[in-house]
Amino acid sequence: MGRIPTPPPSLLWYFVSRNKLVGDIPSSICNSSSLKVLTLWNNSFNGTIPECIGNLSSSLSHVDLGNNNFHGKIPECFAKYCTLQSFRINNNQIGRSLPRSLGNCKDLNLLDVGNNNLNDTFPNWLGNLDHLQVLVLRSNKFFGQMDNSDVTVSFTRLHVIDLSCNDFSGYLPTNFFKNLHSIRKGHENKLELEYMEDVSDYIAFNYVYGLSLTVKGSEIEFQSLSTIWMVIDFSDNQFFGALPKTLGELHSLIVLNLSHNCLTGPSPSSLGDLSELESLDLSSNKFQGRIPTELTNLGFLEVLNLSQNNLKGPIPQGKQFDGFTNDSYKENLGLCGFPLSKRCDNDRGTLVKFDRDDDELNWKFSILMGYGCGLVLGLSMGYIVFTTGKPWWLIMIIKLVQQRFTRR
Repeated sequence: MGRIPTPPPSLLWYFVSRNKLVGDIPSSICNSSSLKVLTLWNNSFNGTIPECIGNLSSSLSHVDLGNNNFHGKIPECFAKYCTLQSFRINNNQIGRSLPRSLGNCKDLNLLDVGNNNLNDTFPNWLGNLDHLQVLVLRSNKFFGQMDNSDVTVSFTRLHVIDLSCNDFSGYLPTNFFKNLHSIRKGHENKLELEYMEDVSDYIAFNYVYGLSLTVKGSEIEFQSLSTIWMVIDFSDNQFFGALPKTLGELHSLIVLNLSHNCLTGPSPSSLGDLSELESLDLSSNKFQGRIPTELTNLGFLEVLNLSQNNLKGPIPQGKQFDGFTNDSYKENLGLCGFPLSKRCDNDRGTLVKFDRDDDELNWKFSILMGYGCGLVLGLSMGYIVFTTGKPWWLIMIIKLVQQRFTRR
């Protein structure tokens, strides 16, 4: 409890996470020129982030100031030869924009600025950071279009990107998806599971600890993160237009969340090529047409949410689709088939009301119709036979039967 103690200048690692420390970061920390790790995560610090944090980035490898009450802005000047591998200031009240000098941090693996008040366009210039693997911009005030054909960037190693709860707009960025090489290439080294951690001085530092993402509809706080965990979350923005077919080329993708946007058009059948996908959320958009039957090829799919769209036609059946409930499809008035209460006309794919009471009435009505038709046909045949005397053989049979009954 209380204020943070002043670290000695020769200190290398400074961990005071998960305490009840208050106040601001003392300016004396600027004298810690040997500091490699600064972790103040999950306290009650306030005030601004000292500008010298940027200057110390030539020695610092990891900075975690998340889950506090810092306000103001991110330090403007990160050192030219910045050695930062992770920079986390999530869950504060930081405003302004991302400083371009972060581009000096060529070894940056993780950038988490989620849940702040940052007001900026999408930082395409981060694509020049060849080691960037995790980018979290969620719950800020980022705005504007991402699909800029004049800007070519290559997020070579990026495998987790969370842009949810912002004001991004325009078409989904086709060029951006094309350059997500780590997600496109598939799991080539599945047996060699690697985790994001910094192994130096014979100590493994897990700098991802506490990272929070929305996965399969739930908020999850990760204790560690493997390099094969692939996530794209663009939910709660203003994206519009159709889904680009290039999404189907992201073969290693595990979680795809595009919910709560203004996306339109059909769902491309290429989504069926996402062989590793475990969670797909396209809810609260304006998608039209049928659900592609190719989605039944997604053998690992555990969570599916297509609710609140304009989808129609039969729901694909078989495999994992047999386990999804009504919640996956609600408020799509044109859908039919299991598990909904509307069945499909197999010939035309049109809706037929499915009701047990109606079915009972239908078979009872069919039986009555059969009896009625048989009675009318019998009476008609009898009238014809006895008035015309034909056919003669039928008359003879009837007379023989009558004679037998008379003898008895």
